[in-house]
Amino acid sequence: MGPFAGTAPLFLDIARAVFVPFRPCLFWLKQRRARTSIVSIWNLNEVGGILGNQPFSSVSPAAPVGATPEPVLQRRDDGVFFRASSTAAERQAAVGQTFLSGAYFSGLDYDLFLHLLYDASSGEADEPVRFADTVEPLALARRALYKSVKIVLGEADYYFEPVFLDAGAATQDANQGETLRFDEFVADMWQKGIRFGIDAVAVRAAIGNGKPGRCLVARRRDAVPGRDGAIVEVTEALHRSNAPREGANGKLDLHTFQNRFPQVSARTRLLKKMLPVPGIRGYELSGIPIEAPVPKDVELTSVAGTGTVIEHLDGTDFLVAAVQGFVNVDRRSRRISIGPRIVSREGVSVRTTGNLQLTGEYEEFGEVQENRVVEGGNITIHGDVFGRIVSRGGTIVLRHNLMGGTAINADGAIRVAGVAANAVLQTRAGEVAVQRAQSCIITGTRVRIGVAINCEIMADEVVIGSASGCAIAARSIVIESAGPHKHGEMMLFALVADTSRIDDEIADLAARGQSYARLTQRHRDAIDVITGRREVSAYLALAQRVRQREVVLTPEQLRAFQKIRLQVGPALQEVAQLSLAARQAQTQQALMQEGARAAQARKDALAGAASCRVRLLAGETVMRAMPYNPEHGAAYDLPARDVRTRLRAEAQTRAPVWSGSTGTLAWPPAARERQGGDPD
Repeated sequence: MGPFAGTAPLFLDIARAVFVPFRPCLFWLKQRRARTSIVSIWNLNEVGGILGNQPFSSVSPAAPVGATPEPVLQRRDDGVFFRASSTAAERQAAVGQTFLSGAYFSGLDYDLFLHLLYDASSGEADEPVRFADTVEPLALARRALYKSVKIVLGEADYYFEPVFLDAGAATQDANQGETLRFDEFVADMWQKGIRFGIDAVAVRAAIGNGKPGRCLVARRRDAVPGRDGAIVEVTEALHRSNAPREGANGKLDLHTFQNRFPQVSARTRLLKKMLPVPGIRGYELSGIPIEAPVPKDVELTSVAGTGTVIEHLDGTDFLVAAVQGFVNVDRRSRRISIGPRIVSREGVSVRTTGNLQLTGEYEEFGEVQENRVVEGGNITIHGDVFGRIVSRGGTIVLRHNLMGGTAINADGAIRVAGVAANAVLQTRAGEVAVQRAQSCIITGTRVRIGVAINCEIMADEVVIGSASGCAIAARSIVIESAGPHKHGEMMLFALVADTSRIDDEIADLAARGQSYARLTQRHRDAIDVITGRREVSAYLALAQRVRQREVVLTPEQLRAFQKIRLQVGPALQEVAQLSLAARQAQTQQALMQEGARAAQARKDALAGAASCRVRLLAGETVMRAMPYNPEHGAAYDLPARDVRTRLRAEAQTRAPVWSGSTGTLAWPPAARERQGGDPD
């Protein structure tokens, strides 16, 4: 019996409905289609086993052994229903068995019918679902009215034409004109393999039109792809603004963008994950399912970088900024990181960034084009620099070349790994290190250059591998090889501190110290005069013996001693005042002497700091002494245009202290003697 067995067969009802109208044709049918009739009668008996004509009852599909299961298809007085708890597979099997049994559904709601067979989920309805009026047998004569269908690439074509019912020999008319019926068409197409996708509107229109013609009656439903998981932005803070920046005066700076590098605060939601949405299953005309591609999922871990965390908030995964800082996106890994350093790979130009005024660290992998300005701190450039780099502190690192540009650091080092040509490199407090410099102006606390050609350099300390045609001024100069370059002279300037003010200071302190010494001596002489009086000296001698308990006075002697003290009291007070004044003058004298010694130490340090050493002279080299005032700050702290002017001017006004074209150079001569060399 199976799960589709009914509780009351309908064989008599169906047979009566089929054979009574065609009773005159029974003899002809028995002769010409005896075998077909036997099959039809068997199919009609099978229909009765599929359908149940009892009202709906809540019998469980998993009924106990011996109990009659509830049928999938249920016929009632008000229509044909699917059992509420039936699955799509059970419905398809029951419908297929009904159609193959030679019956069809009259009054079929085809859209609902397809939905229940293919799209409805199990348990979607709590009650049986009505989809047709009744079940009718499809007579063989009417079945013959439906022709073959053409199926090509998932589409079925049917040629509609006038049809005639073969009435047989028992009738007087040769043929009778008939009309196709949509419900019968569905049943016939099912047996021909089209079990999904019939265009009910087109078929009904073609049948109602009655004109011959080919019509597309069914088509395959392709699977609808779902939506892959996605990551979407949830804040506008991630977006740049390339609008011109408005200055404090209300004017627009067309060379500077408003917000080229976005900055976010901590706990800002940056991205969120959109869950994947499954696709919609499709079906072939045969009812075979076409599965939609499985949507791809994505995880926020693939884009989470340093300074970010993933949090599950309000049922959604968010990428949240863990710290305050700048937003950096790695183009290769697509990871977002938040940190104090700005990382750019687009270069600095009018088109990409404009001029930059930054508050944090900056790292650029592209070029800095001419006339572009980058202001910030701890600036690193990996490409060539043709513009202007200005740092408020930290280190300026140029991984490639500085060509015609400028690098200025207020407090920190400047390092150029490549070539600096026609450039300016200046730092007030820090080291300047260049691999090769040509026609550059360089100033700093300490300058280290591999090869320097036609450069103007001022620093406290200069160390160069090879210098040609340069003007170099420093307190300490060490060069491996030096000489002229074409028409450029090789000039060295030893920065010698101007100690005249220190000399004046030492002289003044010495004079003041001597004045205090004379004052101290005068006070001491006055004390000697007072203490030399007879009554005062006698009282002082007796008072000392009394204090040391060498003498014990009687009451009469004590009264006499007190009387003497009253007589010499004014003299003793004057001695005390003179002693205090002498001590104060002596203290001031010591301070003046200490100040003079400190000033002398400063003078000695400044005077002995200047030195110049060249290991190999490769041509005419001239050295001059260049005095400078230490009180005015570092000698090298000058604008770039003044560095060249001063060096060239000193070359015209200062007489050389040494010149030569071969051998070595060590100045002052004591430096050569310490090195074991012969003096020139």
